[in-house]
Amino acid sequence: MSQQPRPDLEPIKTNDTATILVGTALWLVALVVLLVARPDESRWLWTCAAGIGLGLFGLAYIRHRDRR
Repeated sequence: MSQQPRPDLEPIKTNDTATILVGTALWLVALVVLLVARPDESRWLWTCAAGIGLGLFGLAYIRHRDRR
């Protein structure tokens, strides 16, 4: 039995900028909620801040990649 090779799949077209913006906005909302709730541990605040920072870095990276 010989099997026919499958054709290569085309990559899915996505809007990476919108995805990163939504994720960063969700981290920002979480940070605001935590600031209102005043948690005992600052670890969660730093987690949200890191999520926002990485989201901004990802946004800059994607825009730089798309310009090339």
